[in-house]
Amino acid sequence: MLTMTGVGVQIDSIHARAICDEIGERLRSVLRRDAGHDLPPRLRHLMEELAKADSEASPSIVPSLDEMQTPWRAAV
Repeated sequence: MLTMTGVGVQIDSIHARAICDEIGERLRSVLRRDAGHDLPPRLRHLMEELAKADSEASPSIVPSLDEMQTPWRAAV
């Protein structure tokens, strides 16, 4: 199965998985470093953004009972 990326490049699922695995390995190696080593600035910024997003309330994806009422159901 081929995946179409935003730049018009097609990557099959085997290569896409290999790319994801490589990114994961590189992140693990960066995050395993001693506490004395700082994260690269970009990764530190992304980690801060992730922590900030975790602390914010996210909107519910479950509709309320009022939203679930349909016009045809109310007319019956």
